Amino acid sequence: MEDAAQPSEITTRRSKRARVPAKTKFGENQSQDRTSEPSDQSPSEADREGSVDEFVEPRARAKRNRTEGSSTAAKKFDQSLIEVIKGNGKLIPQVVKLWVEQYEKDPKPAMVELLMMLFEACGAKYHLREELLDETDVDDVVVALVNLARRGEAEDYQSSKKKEFKNFKDNLVSFWDNLVIECQNGPLFDQVLFDKCVDYIIALSCTPPRVYRQVASLMGLQLVTSFITVAKMLGAQRETTQRQLNAEKKKRTEGPRVESLNKRLSTTHEKITVIEEMMRKIFTGLFVHRYRDIDQDIRMSCIQSLGVWIISYPSLFLQDLYLKYLGWTLNDKSAGVRKASILALQNLYDVDDNVPSLGLFTERFSNRMIELADDIDVSVAVCAIGLVKQLLRHQLLADDDLGPLYDLLIDDSTEIRHAIGALVYDHLIAQKFNSSQSHAKGDDGDSSEVHLGRMLQILREFSADPILSIYVIDDVWEYMNAMKDWKCIISMLLDENPLIELTDEDATNLIRLLCASVKKAVGERIVPATDNRKQYYNKAQKEIFEHNRRDITVAMMKNYSQLLRKFMADKAKVPSLIEIILHMNLELYSLKRQEQNFKTLLQLMREAFFKHGEKDALRSCVKAINFCSSECQGELKDFAQNKLKELEDELIAKLKTAIKEVADGDDEYSLLVNLKRLYELQLSRSVPIESLYEDMVMILKSSKSMDDEVVSFLLHNMSLHVAWCLHAIINSDTVSEESLSSLLSKRTTLFEQLEHFLYAHTEVQEEGKRANQPACRVCIILAQVWCLFKKTKFSSTKLESLGYCPDSSVLQKFWKLCEQQLNISDETEEDDVNQEYVEETNRDAVMIAAAMLVATDVVPKEYLGPEIISHFVMHGTSIAEIVKNLIAVLKKKDDDVPNIFLEALRRAYHRHLVELSRSDDTSLASKSVKDCKDLAARLSTTFMGAARNKHRLDILRIVKDGIDYAFVDAPKQLSFLEIAVLHFVSRLPTSDVLEILKDVQKRTENVNTDEDPSGWRPYYTFIDSLREKYSKNDGFQDEKEGTSVRRRGRPRKRRNIQGKKLFDDHSSSEEDSISASDEDARDDEERQGEEEEEEAPLIQSIRSSAKLRSLRVSREENKGPTNPGDSGRATDAIAASRTSGASS
Repeated sequence: MEDAAQPSEITTRRSKRARVPAKTKFGENQSQDRTSEPSDQSPSEADREGSVDEFVEPRARAKRNRTEGSSTAAKKFDQSLIEVIKGNGKLIPQVVKLWVEQYEKDPKPAMVELLMMLFEACGAKYHLREELLDETDVDDVVVALVNLARRGEAEDYQSSKKKEFKNFKDNLVSFWDNLVIECQNGPLFDQVLFDKCVDYIIALSCTPPRVYRQVASLMGLQLVTSFITVAKMLGAQRETTQRQLNAEKKKRTEGPRVESLNKRLSTTHEKITVIEEMMRKIFTGLFVHRYRDIDQDIRMSCIQSLGVWIISYPSLFLQDLYLKYLGWTLNDKSAGVRKASILALQNLYDVDDNVPSLGLFTERFSNRMIELADDIDVSVAVCAIGLVKQLLRHQLLADDDLGPLYDLLIDDSTEIRHAIGALVYDHLIAQKFNSSQSHAKGDDGDSSEVHLGRMLQILREFSADPILSIYVIDDVWEYMNAMKDWKCIISMLLDENPLIELTDEDATNLIRLLCASVKKAVGERIVPATDNRKQYYNKAQKEIFEHNRRDITVAMMKNYSQLLRKFMADKAKVPSLIEIILHMNLELYSLKRQEQNFKTLLQLMREAFFKHGEKDALRSCVKAINFCSSECQGELKDFAQNKLKELEDELIAKLKTAIKEVADGDDEYSLLVNLKRLYELQLSRSVPIESLYEDMVMILKSSKSMDDEVVSFLLHNMSLHVAWCLHAIINSDTVSEESLSSLLSKRTTLFEQLEHFLYAHTEVQEEGKRANQPACRVCIILAQVWCLFKKTKFSSTKLESLGYCPDSSVLQKFWKLCEQQLNISDETEEDDVNQEYVEETNRDAVMIAAAMLVATDVVPKEYLGPEIISHFVMHGTSIAEIVKNLIAVLKKKDDDVPNIFLEALRRAYHRHLVELSRSDDTSLASKSVKDCKDLAARLSTTFMGAARNKHRLDILRIVKDGIDYAFVDAPKQLSFLEIAVLHFVSRLPTSDVLEILKDVQKRTENVNTDEDPSGWRPYYTFIDSLREKYSKNDGFQDEKEGTSVRRRGRPRKRRNIQGKKLFDDHSSSEEDSISASDEDARDDEERQGEEEEEEAPLIQSIRSSAKLRSLRVSREENKGPTNPGDSGRATDAIAASRTSGASS
């Protein structure tokens, strides 16, 4: 039994020095006019205080003077309180201790010093008179401080970049924390010291100067945090006293011991009540105003502090009265504030004991938490996904609510996809959040077979598109160890476990999973990176990858042949299955004495090559066989190279037979399939087809009704052979006349065939016809071969005879055919998305080929450059991106851009006039007018900001030459002024506009414009616009559509989740108070800038019109040097479109 009370932590810390007794009136509530209870309404923007920073003048730095009446601490350390806070933070505990001793001896001087420190911490020097301290009104002092800021006499210490202030913020927080702890046995409860300080802090937190609000909020929030520390110690003391009292009452009913314990319990309870009242006072006077401050840093610090308070002192703060602020700020327009709120909630849900008290809050705000998983800010979205995982852990969400989250498995952001992948693994695969399911099957619930089965169930939802399946696998791979259980996956594929039966769909998905997992295990990307940066790994990572490669090889070595035999005939499974060998360590076949298995594997791959005719299967086989012939050692390498030679010989023999059959009138299928095989083989290596070349030319000339696809692959194989011949000559030390003449002969023959089809296709122009694959091939092959044999490349060299430049008639025919392909409708092109090689024959590839001719100076840019640029805005974003990059290249090379721009405008205007003359359809005419105006507006936006001043003379030249063009045979072309020229005038300064106005008016001095009023109407419209712009005299600000800033960060999605307005007016209902507040921020983020990027490369990522197509195109890889060596730049352009990023 305890005979005496154990000394508490507080009592043992009581200082030995005498304390000045202070009268305390526990229980009294001092009401302040400026404080109010928090309403249940969500705040409105009209209520936001301090929303305008009125004081932007430079603040004069005041000289620091020694404060009169300095305390004992200041005398000892020869520093004032503010100097200690600005300087060495280690002295703060000693200074605070000495200051408290001074306060207990003589409160007023110490109080004056503390308040003056408070003012100077805010950045203003203000002197309080000790004798007038009690009579001084808080509001009068605050008004005087505001006037100091108005005059620029306030400094900003906490935001200062000066080295001496780098610890100011931390020191200020430390000072108040130490002060509260030091005063906990005396001045904290005298209802004078901290009441006075809190009054000033609350008043300063509501002033317009931002620096006052920042520092006052910092001090006020820290006071509550420190008060909580004292309250928790007092609470522990109260519990101890209560236990002692209960034990004493069991022994005796009354007595001095019971009376002493009752008194101590009452005193402790009264102290806790006083502290809680001070917390409420700061909360209502400071927090409820500042959490909606215009300054996002203040709002963020408020929410961070509230999260700490709720966790630290749930007995007061863990209730809806305070929780609602965390819910409201989930809708803040600042990402930092939203993230702070989410992190605070994560800490709350981490504590299981808090969950019952969060029931109503969760019910009201869970939908918003789910929405934030798709937040515009990636870091916010990732944190929100973590919060949703916690809700699932506590089973506070239904599975039906998670539907929108699963769409994020194919999001553009890697961080978001992986965060969702972790959620999917925990919730659906490992089922960590559902104890009844996860333990129902006993230990088998965590087996690899079970996890893989659940993963296959998820992949069934994406079976229609293998690209989406790869995204899902990439998201979950990091968390799912079963994906690295190679033996288990192989066993399931070989049906070795009778309890597991795979459907054909599951087997396909499992093979895709195996291939993707193997790539990930050896450090390869399976999803294209949005930044296209090369991956770099350290030594430890490379060792892990090599270890994984060995494990994969050992697991696959004996079973690979069985898998290939089983799935040889399945075109969906073969590509992924064969690609696995690219990531194996082939040396182990020799070390493990498995040479026969390797030879069998090569034979099976050769069989697969001739068994399939689809692009994916052929490409995988070619890559695998090439890999084996180059990476093996010794006998196995010789065997692989012999197999490759046998494959080439057999393919050439099959082609000869197929050509003969077609010449005899038989079916073309065999020829087409073998041409595809040859095409895939030639993409990566030179194939000796000299004997076939003449046969290909013969079949092209003799067969007039040949299938379009056969024609396309004949032409492509011929061009690839010519490219490899050129590559051999360029890289040869000596060049024989025979090889040179042979190449020239083959090139001439190829040009003859290409030009034949060029003229044939341009003569037939059918509106709305599907994209003609041979026409696209002809355009692309011509551009590639022209680039290969660019005249300037071979000039003044021994190979000068190889230089070639097309004549103007061929170039015009080339562009006419390109133009036909560009005019294919979007709907028609979307229908072709599932066709093989679509990314090589769409209009993007055609435009890239044409743009490369101009960018690399293969052809004169005077004709083709304006033609390409005139289509800038006619065919969607992907074409516009190509043209924009071409313009950037032309500007970088300092070409005659003004003349090219003006000629492009003339070509577009001419198309409009032609459309106007031949069609009675006003909608077509209005569309052509809109295209011209849009082109002029887009081209004019390339002269913005500094570029506008730099290129002033270029703009002026475009305007003057455009006016000259408009007045040719006036008034027929005067509409050109309004349609095109006017957009460039807006980029000129006022003085130039006046000069242009005079020039235009002078042109009509002796002209009777009344003879044709309608014809001259554009002239008068143009004149009125010039006068209006001149009268503004404001330097002609950029048009609104041209001044938007390019957003950096995560692109928005079409599925736009409505935000909730935190700062608009609301009804009195808490539930109605939750509405979108981030709408303005979302609008700003969604506006994409049209600024010119002069340093951009010609071909960047080409965005497809549909996300699915974009994903598919992004997965294609350049399999080899279509145009080898230094002569491959044209084909690299096509490869760029093939490997563009998957962002949409």
